[in-house]
Amino acid sequence: MSSPPIFVSRLVRLPLVDRDGDPVGRIQDVVLVPSGRELRVLGLLVQVQRRTIFVNMARIAEIDATGVRLRGGTVDMRSFQRRAGEQLAVADLIDTRIGDEYLTDLAISAGPDRAFWFTTRAALGRRGPLRRRAPHVVAYDEIAGHFASTPEMTEVAELRELHPTDVVNRLRALPAARRQQVLSMLADDQVADIVEEMADEEAVRLVESLGLERTVHILEEMEPDDAVDLLADLDEADRSELLTRMRPEESTPLRRLLSYDENTAGGLMTPEPVVLAPTTTVAEALAQIRVREVATELASQVFVAHPPTSTPTGRYLGMVGFQRLLREPPASSLEDCLDDTLEPVATDLPLRDVAERLAGYDLLALPVCDKAGRLVGAVTVDDVLDHVLPNGWRRRAARP
Repeated sequence: MSSPPIFVSRLVRLPLVDRDGDPVGRIQDVVLVPSGRELRVLGLLVQVQRRTIFVNMARIAEIDATGVRLRGGTVDMRSFQRRAGEQLAVADLIDTRIGDEYLTDLAISAGPDRAFWFTTRAALGRRGPLRRRAPHVVAYDEIAGHFASTPEMTEVAELRELHPTDVVNRLRALPAARRQQVLSMLADDQVADIVEEMADEEAVRLVESLGLERTVHILEEMEPDDAVDLLADLDEADRSELLTRMRPEESTPLRRLLSYDENTAGGLMTPEPVVLAPTTTVAEALAQIRVREVATELASQVFVAHPPTSTPTGRYLGMVGFQRLLREPPASSLEDCLDDTLEPVATDLPLRDVAERLAGYDLLALPVCDKAGRLVGAVTVDDVLDHVLPNGWRRRAARP
């Protein structure tokens, strides 16, 4: 079931707050892109002091009458730069003439799995001081034809709905000039997903064609272990320049990963597993791994450590698999259902030994600790597969 519709007129000017409820800014507009007969919500424009920034809809945890709450983490404070095909609900669409009436408002709703938001309702009414009747609400589909979409925008809209692997295959079939045009219309987070599905040399060619500034944005959207693999394939001067231009909170874990040999647990791991304190309840842990942005292999278990729970953590205590979480009372604490029998691996454990450990214990992710017993990351089975499969396997797997 989709969420109740939220009208843009009630959304703008609401405060944006962080996970702890502290104010960040105020909602200014809604960024939309074509998606079939609907418009998909890419994110929100937020006024922060004198700057307008973009907040991806995936970062939004909750919207209610009091404001909009972020999931957590930091906000990209770079000023918003509109891409081709993007439309602003207030600035571009409101007051569009629809027959004898005007579009006075739009409503957005989350889809059934809450992965994406779309325009679902439209309010139509008369314009001017003599208006008597209240606006009436219709399904957005009834007015969609009034907002023209070019063939190029339609093609990009189709790509937004595909799995990144399928997008890579479609891009390969396009002429170079058209491929660049398409990439310029895709959001940075989707280009990041595309790069993660490419072979190493292909990913390098793509980011080199995008320019330095956009490559920085895309690296910040990528999973850290994938970003490190890409950086490792670049010239040292380019790698250093990109890391320098990235936000410190994004570049610091990448610098740490680059210090490890790529064929060891340290070089394979992601520094962002789900890590919780021992006093966290089972219910809270299940809520954490239920978040769509958590990869399947990382959601299969939570790692437990003394604070801080961001890597490198306090002393590592153990892990709890999601099946165990489902069997425990919701109010139980994680320290009461820990599996501390599986020893974490060291950062210098060779790739082959990591693969054998994952296979031997039927794990999707393996904890990695430093010599002080702090959790520094987790190696997932897909990370290992990417390194043990022969070069070019992605292209061969894509063949019909």
